[in-house]
Amino acid sequence: MPVSRRCVASLVSLSVLVFACNRGPPQPQQDELPPFYRTPDSLPTSSQGDVLRHEPLTGLAALEQAGSNVRVLYRSDAVKGDRPIAVSGIIALPKGEPPEGGWPVIAWAHGTVGVADKCAPSRDVLGASAHWYNQAPQRLLNYFLGEMKWAVVMTDYEGLGTEGRHPYLLGRSQARGVLDSVLAAHKLYPGKLSKKYAVVGHSQGGQAALFSAAEAPERLRGKDLELVGALAYAPASAMHLTFPLAVQVTEASPDAAFIPLFLAGAEGGDPDGVKLEQLLKPQALRLYADVDTKCRTELSLTDSWGSFIPKGNVMSETANWPPLLAQLRAMHPGYLSIGVPVRLVQGRLDARVNPAQTWVVRNELIARQASVEYVGCPVADHFGVLGDDIPGTVAWLTQRFGGSAPPDVLSSCQVLTALSSATP
Repeated sequence: MPVSRRCVASLVSLSVLVFACNRGPPQPQQDELPPFYRTPDSLPTSSQGDVLRHEPLTGLAALEQAGSNVRVLYRSDAVKGDRPIAVSGIIALPKGEPPEGGWPVIAWAHGTVGVADKCAPSRDVLGASAHWYNQAPQRLLNYFLGEMKWAVVMTDYEGLGTEGRHPYLLGRSQARGVLDSVLAAHKLYPGKLSKKYAVVGHSQGGQAALFSAAEAPERLRGKDLELVGALAYAPASAMHLTFPLAVQVTEASPDAAFIPLFLAGAEGGDPDGVKLEQLLKPQALRLYADVDTKCRTELSLTDSWGSFIPKGNVMSETANWPPLLAQLRAMHPGYLSIGVPVRLVQGRLDARVNPAQTWVVRNELIARQASVEYVGCPVADHFGVLGDDIPGTVAWLTQRFGGSAPPDVLSSCQVLTALSSATP
């Protein structure tokens, strides 16, 4: 029986409707990088989290409630080979003077915008194809800055905005970008920031926040920083279950835009095992080239993946599936061990991330001894959770940062304790 797009969405609640397909070995051909984003000569002699370059940030990429916005280029390490790389991002400080002990820090992990460098949040401008998605969390982030007086650091992730291809949903890569951005902020503003920080993210970034929490004890060992919690809105998950169904979809759909993104991460995790020229059929391999020059919204158009029917046209009949599935499985956040409190926030009306799958992630993390709170938002869709849960998010983070236990919060989003109440 043919597998429809709707069937796939309901059967495998992926966490950001992440399908994927990659174009193989050819090196990324992206728009020429602006001078700020080019790797400096000082990179080989730098240390983890060193600020390689910084400049004032204005315009739409900046957060309006910040006292200062700075675009930064900082030292991190590639997930493959541990070689030094430059990663870009934004550091935003509240207005006024920091309190005793410094401003608490929110390390923000952004959702899916694409793989092309022009999609990076720190490069956002009016009219950019990723503009709407890059603006989606700004109400929340501005609340952190303006009302709560928390500093916000925002990574672009490895290879997004900078040299190399972004390994989409590769958890350890994203975690390094997130965690090293916190180090960069402390090095740029010594004495102004609290050692306490929380990781918060949405969709792709929700998955990144969970991986960051798992990687922090090792990645930031000896750095005198304290991770107090991880908050994930609609985190991406179950990639190894979703992809085999995604390539059986029998109708063209804008959702096929996730196909090239998905495999970009899988190939980035294992370039020797995930050989796209052997996995993909010629048409899919040719179309994959779009991933390096188009943001997610452009990949959805009919001149790209939006007119592509996956069934019978993506995977070669002789494709070697095991290395690919191993990489997709490694992206799943439910297999992580996390030692700090976790808050999962999920919209009941989310058509991209099935609430039932996020509930599965909750149960898997609890089985690994994590302390997890699942919050359901009954009238929120994939992006609506970013606004609907602001009261609960702020109360939870306040408590994590050492504030008093929050009173009852007036919000449509509530902690759920049963699967039946977590699903539509």
